[in-house]
Amino acid sequence: MKVYNTLSKQKEEFVPLQEGKVSMYVCGPTVYNLIHIGNARPMIVFDTVRRYLEHKGYEVNYVSNFTDVDDKIIAKANEEGVTAKEISERYIAECKKDMAGMNVKPATTHPLATQEIDGMIDMISTLIEKGYAYNVNGTVYFRTRRFEEYGKLSHKNLDDLRSGNRSLLVTGEDQKEDPLDFVLWKPKKEGEPSWPSPWSDGRPGWHIECSVMAKKYLGEEIDIHAGGEDLVFPHHENEIAQSEAYLGHPWCKYWFHVLHLLDARGKMSKSKGDFLTVSLLEEKGYAPLVYRMFCLQSHYRKPLTFSFESLDNTATAYKKLVSRIAALKNEGEHDKAAMEPLRASFRAALENDLNTSLALTALYDVLKAQLSDADKLALIKEFDEVLSLGLLKAAKALREEQNAQKSAVPEGMTAEEAAEIEALIAKRTEARKA
Repeated sequence: MKVYNTLSKQKEEFVPLQEGKVSMYVCGPTVYNLIHIGNARPMIVFDTVRRYLEHKGYEVNYVSNFTDVDDKIIAKANEEGVTAKEISERYIAECKKDMAGMNVKPATTHPLATQEIDGMIDMISTLIEKGYAYNVNGTVYFRTRRFEEYGKLSHKNLDDLRSGNRSLLVTGEDQKEDPLDFVLWKPKKEGEPSWPSPWSDGRPGWHIECSVMAKKYLGEEIDIHAGGEDLVFPHHENEIAQSEAYLGHPWCKYWFHVLHLLDARGKMSKSKGDFLTVSLLEEKGYAPLVYRMFCLQSHYRKPLTFSFESLDNTATAYKKLVSRIAALKNEGEHDKAAMEPLRASFRAALENDLNTSLALTALYDVLKAQLSDADKLALIKEFDEVLSLGLLKAAKALREEQNAQKSAVPEGMTAEEAAEIEALIAKRTEARKA
């Protein structure tokens, strides 16, 4: 299996650290609001990666955090007059509900930042002891230039960053040894949640949490670290610096990033205020699995532009696909030799940097193939264990609905005649209302 590695900027053969096992860390959401459909795209992609690896026989330890302490969570809590914990718990529950609707499997572990503070304090203490971090009046900064390989993931030059890039700049610039140093720990402000530390009562910076949680739940070396492309810099770059400075050796082999979901205004973002959530799509009548299919129709390393017209086209395609599967009967002779080329096409698509678009084409090819219905259903079941579009379940529900409609037709009357009568009755009822 070849995957594109952001670190090397090329496709590489995927070889896990341990035979038969894969360790995978995915940066989860900051839970101060509902997830929007842009957040959902990486969730769907990484879930598909996980499902394919499991399909290949790997045991996947999949860790995805929830950032449950953050300026935005605190601001939301103050706005509503509730605690930050209430805000984070509310939106963690909503996120899990949306994930379930899209058939995104729960992680092996979903750690919370607030439950891992001791580990963060330990890592920061070690970084200070090694000379990679320093304390100024209760704020602890990471010495970016001390880590000589800084910029190797984002392929950025430190001097260029200092002169023109403000992505790393935070408050308290005058306290820093270097403008590019970033915060590991910061003192509390009035009304904020805080924890005691050797430097001040306060809370961790954002970047340190993932380094600590990945090490705790996956070990000192991991196979895959994943997230949206906006996390490459500075978040993932800073994670590498912290983790490798702490560990003293390379940390993660493969870095996997999904490109943005775009709408008419550009990248979809919570910070813009007006964004489309997964739950709102449902309210508008779109099944979450239709949105999953919409995402899988495009390669993850291409920007995906959302429009309701495109989603309508996907909804129509999904309905037709389910209808064709519902028409199959689980009968006929098995022909394993005839099934194998179709199976090979499906695997080849996913082996080539997770080309889900071609994998969907392989699924449609099954329906067109000269196979028995039983073999077609077997392949569809196998492929959908990876794509997770709920096709057989939806097909079963459609058949049951069709059978119920048939049983409701009076004896001696065709289904078409019954439908015509129902339409006339409905029209008369509306006329009476008028």
